[in-house]
Amino acid sequence: MAEAVYVLCALTSLACGIMLFRAYRRSGQRFLLWASLCFVGLVLNNVLLYVDLAIVGTDVDLSVPRVATALAGIGLLVFGLVWEER
Repeated sequence: MAEAVYVLCALTSLACGIMLFRAYRRSGQRFLLWASLCFVGLVLNNVLLYVDLAIVGTDVDLSVPRVATALAGIGLLVFGLVWEER
């Protein structure tokens, strides 16, 4: 059951990222680009979570790459917030 939740979270993040990028292409507002890039990082985080917990199990620890992708995604969003405020 947990594996289904991981996949659904990844698909939801992917859908949000796609919709944000499409809105960016239509409007040209750069903050939408930063938000879509954030969701790309969150998609990668969710995919790594699924791979870590459902596929490889306890053989390999992917916690550092998972945290790194989530941090990169949120970092892009924060950078976009600060950059667009100027």
